[in-house]
Amino acid sequence: MPVATMKSNKVQEAVNAAIDRHGVTRDELIPILNQVNQALGFLPAEALSEISQRLKEPRSSVLGVASFYHMLSTKPRGRHVIQFCESAPCHVVGGREVWETLQESLKLAPEETSPDGKWTLVTTSCLGICGVGPVIIIDEDVYGNLTADKIPDILARYS
Repeated sequence: MPVATMKSNKVQEAVNAAIDRHGVTRDELIPILNQVNQALGFLPAEALSEISQRLKEPRSSVLGVASFYHMLSTKPRGRHVIQFCESAPCHVVGGREVWETLQESLKLAPEETSPDGKWTLVTTSCLGICGVGPVIIIDEDVYGNLTADKIPDILARYS
């Protein structure tokens, strides 16, 4: 089977599964996008078009929602996604040093993915756990009360 057809089938399966689970109302757009994003690792243009058609929503509206939320991505991401909280409470308690160490260790700028596809580094305005700042989330793992010297050991846990 040609690669384009396989990709198309995978996108179609992901969209169908999300719509089967959530329905075809605009109220379910975010859960649909989230499920497709999780299934495919990002939201390709083909998926956004299909969701737009199925929900009878303008593609621009679907793209607007998909690009607004940090949990969603319209570009392929690495196997491990690091979310860094850049809120004021995290910044005040040492977030800048943690951020600089992350960037230096990974050799990535915000929103970049490493050439080997292992890491994606993203910033977010708040993770909602200010009491343990500075904070990062790698995939589903939360790390709080961070200092720059903890970063190398944390990154080493991910292969």
